[in-house]
Amino acid sequence: MYAIIKNGGKQYKVSEGDILLLDKLSLDAKATVEITEVLAVNDGELKFGAPFVEGAKVTAEVINEGREKKVIIFKKRRRKDSKVKRGFRRSFTRVRITKIAA
Repeated sequence: MYAIIKNGGKQYKVSEGDILLLDKLSLDAKATVEITEVLAVNDGELKFGAPFVEGAKVTAEVINEGREKKVIIFKKRRRKDSKVKRGFRRSFTRVRITKIAA
């Protein structure tokens, strides 16, 4: 059984037991999260929503929060003596999918 969920403008294909990095949710460890934005569920037959599947939800347990490694954005324009260096670190919440209810 798997589901396709939407979180933070991105879509994820999840099964029970999967570990996922979602956008930061500001929750404590061991807290539970119910995701109701379920786009599709496969439990023997594939069900699509318009836009979300009625009554379907995915339950997840928060493992921890953190930040990813820094990504360096470096732009240089040749022969113009112009350059820009920036860094970006995405904040995330690591969750484990515990239950998919269709």
